[in-house]
Amino acid sequence: MLIKNGLVFTDSCLFEKKDILISKDKISRLEESRSFHSSLSSDSYDASDCYIIPGLTDIHFHGCMGYDFCDGTDEALEAITTYELSQGITTICPATMTLPEESLLKICQHAANYTPKTLGATICGINLEGPFLSYAKKGAQNPSYLRCPDQAMLSRLLEASNHLIKLVAIAPEEAGAYECISAFKNQVSFSIAHTTADYATSLKAFEAGANHVTHLYNAMPAFSHRAPGVIGAAFDTPHCMVELICDGIHIHPSVVRSTFKLFGDDRVILISDSMMACGMPSGTYSLGGQAVTVTKNLATLKDGAIAGSATHLMDCLRIAISMGIPIESAIKAATLNPARAIGIEKNYGSITPGKIAHLVILKKDLSIKDIFFSGILLK
Repeated sequence: MLIKNGLVFTDSCLFEKKDILISKDKISRLEESRSFHSSLSSDSYDASDCYIIPGLTDIHFHGCMGYDFCDGTDEALEAITTYELSQGITTICPATMTLPEESLLKICQHAANYTPKTLGATICGINLEGPFLSYAKKGAQNPSYLRCPDQAMLSRLLEASNHLIKLVAIAPEEAGAYECISAFKNQVSFSIAHTTADYATSLKAFEAGANHVTHLYNAMPAFSHRAPGVIGAAFDTPHCMVELICDGIHIHPSVVRSTFKLFGDDRVILISDSMMACGMPSGTYSLGGQAVTVTKNLATLKDGAIAGSATHLMDCLRIAISMGIPIESAIKAATLNPARAIGIEKNYGSITPGKIAHLVILKKDLSIKDIFFSGILLK
């Protein structure tokens, strides 16, 4: 397949007029437009007046279309992966909630053994959001199942997932957190999350091996001039990457713009944090066993706390751009950066020869024209 005449988001994170040659499921070559000889491919696709970007990677979301990753069923995973792919999100690392260990073990085991029966986004990891979190900043997490970081439990979950777990959320102020991070830092990425940690406590966690922050600003102390907290510690840790929920509800546009300036577009990761109401009408849904009321794209618990989002990652990308984030920076934060964060950048995250040909063709208004999945044009 030859994709020609498009503006390609290259691995230099710039748009360039290029032609893309796909061989089987991988990107074979990128060349200046019209430089490929027609004999190189019997099939061609004209992407004139369109952007060509890598398929998006969402490393933090819970569900969509009335299903939750924690349902732990083939039906749920088929619905989730199919919907995500339809929105140009081609690789995913869905998140758990705080649940009993027995439930988490079954969820991890099911995801590790899942064999797709329908074409859908590739499950490249699991984001273990809970149970090693702070009660005071539990958010939508079920407090009944919160517990201190437990190395034995994490080892059991890793084994059950066949090491598919890529991210582990952790509140560093909880007993045993530093020891857990030190023991498993070479197997997973630890993400500071749902925490009351101050600057010194957070910095110590990063020094122990944590390298990520879950939904920056949400469920953590505010960033202030005398108490910079998690956010200041993350800024002072060059290897740390930070997540942003750009659904237009969780974070003010000024803060989104400030965060990209503060951390740079190499370290920001756009996430959706979507729950099962994503893609569904307003109504009452469930998240981690708790009732959630959804009105348009606002999801709240009974006490009014925001409970995830009802917005998929492609819309979050568009919203970030509408907030003033340069299109190149926003795309990088939804493609290459999340792939790097969970260690799948060898095969995904950019339009680079040798990588899997997951591509999204966007019109100039950023609506999806077509999607290529593993080199195949989806109908």
